[in-house]
Amino acid sequence: MKLPDHFQKRVGMTTVGVACCALAVGFFKCSSFGVDPFQCFAQGVWGRFFADFSSYGVYYMVLSGVMLVVDLFIARSYMGVATLVNMFLTGYIVDFAVWAINSLWPEPGLVGRIVFLAVGVLVMCFASSLYMTSNLGVSVYDAIPIVISEKRKWPFRFVRIGCDLLCVAIGALAGLLPGAADRVLQPALLPALPLWNRSKRGRLPLKPKPSSRPLKGRHTTDPPAKCRGIFICGNSPMR
Repeated sequence: MKLPDHFQKRVGMTTVGVACCALAVGFFKCSSFGVDPFQCFAQGVWGRFFADFSSYGVYYMVLSGVMLVVDLFIARSYMGVATLVNMFLTGYIVDFAVWAINSLWPEPGLVGRIVFLAVGVLVMCFASSLYMTSNLGVSVYDAIPIVISEKRKWPFRFVRIGCDLLCVAIGALAGLLPGAADRVLQPALLPALPLWNRSKRGRLPLKPKPSSRPLKGRHTTDPPAKCRGIFICGNSPMR
């Protein structure tokens, strides 16, 4: 099977993007202003039922594995290298980031917490840009609203918002109340990511071939391209 264009560079971009996303989640947790919707669900359930006998890294990997099994039946074409990188790295990096930040700043005041929130949003914008531009699949959670949107013919952005609200509700019922990050993150990312992608596209390691067609106006609120076979995604988004 032929690998996609710039495959090694794209794997590197995916890995850095996922690692930075997890680092951003660590800043959100330490800010005590809340986390992104899926992390609100995942961390809320972990804190309620599994924190006493499992680290978050192990729990997140098992949770992602269960969701991956479901996705292989309903959203197989969207699974890719990024799915596995997200599954195996995110939880452990979140654990490490929280430990490192708390070790350096054990009791941040209000100003420090606001700084943590701002840093988290900026890092998340950068990380999401890398992660989406690499186009090597989506996380196990991201695939769910994509499939719902396709099957029901509903606008993707509204399906995604509905899924996010459900995650926040489950996290709140489990005891992790939503905070400012849950309200700030999506409004910040939706307009910022297209601008960030356009400003960084010329500096990314994926260069369009001279004969290639220019990238047409794809928005970050659109679902990503499908993958050719399991865990190998299609053409480079820069073609």
